[in-house]
Amino acid sequence: MPQRLPLFPLGSVLFPGLVLPLNVFEPRYRSLVQDLVAGAEDLESEEDVRGFGVVAIKAGHEVGEGNVSALHAVGCVALVREVTETEDGRYELVTVGASRFRLVGIDDAAGTPYLTGLVEPFGDDDEEDDDSDGRLTVLFDAVSRRFDEYREVLDIGGAQVPDDPRVLSYLVAAAMVLDTEQRQRLLEAPDTVTRLQAELEVLRREIALLRAFGAVPATELPEWPVSN
Repeated sequence: MPQRLPLFPLGSVLFPGLVLPLNVFEPRYRSLVQDLVAGAEDLESEEDVRGFGVVAIKAGHEVGEGNVSALHAVGCVALVREVTETEDGRYELVTVGASRFRLVGIDDAAGTPYLTGLVEPFGDDDEEDDDSDGRLTVLFDAVSRRFDEYREVLDIGGAQVPDDPRVLSYLVAAAMVLDTEQRQRLLEAPDTVTRLQAELEVLRREIALLRAFGAVPATELPEWPVSN
């Protein structure tokens, strides 16, 4: 049965495990933060967190009320780690991507100024990756090598590349210079093997193009949390 989840539509894609800082200034999303803060008082311990759904907008920067067709079908839960209220009423958030979800509808009866989605779990986030045939290990090694090469071409600095295949797959998806549609396809990959295979193909193509025509401006790896 679908669960209710506050939604924060963005023009970008959030991946599990990645840190997403947000500067919240629109009144409806300030209300979302206020609801999360008020609801946190009911949590059993300070270690518990509340979150909202980050879902990418298909085009433009705004989503009309109840217009689920303007949003991609798969998003990522953002767990709130830090909330800072500024003197002018804005909120500065530090969030971390958690599990993926599929957006099946909008709860029009929620009565919130922000969108409240009806969502279901998506993908293999809570399952252990199967490497019984060794394919996952082979892909992990290949993507690691290609990603190192990609970073060298672009002069990308930042965090150490993780040694967990799933973590690597999400980090590569977030770190590559891709458009929103490409990132969304990687978010929607059903499992780690499929995601790594797609990334290997993209890395090979991008490295060839970069070596042939020059590099894009240097960037850094997105921040990866020390712990969840």
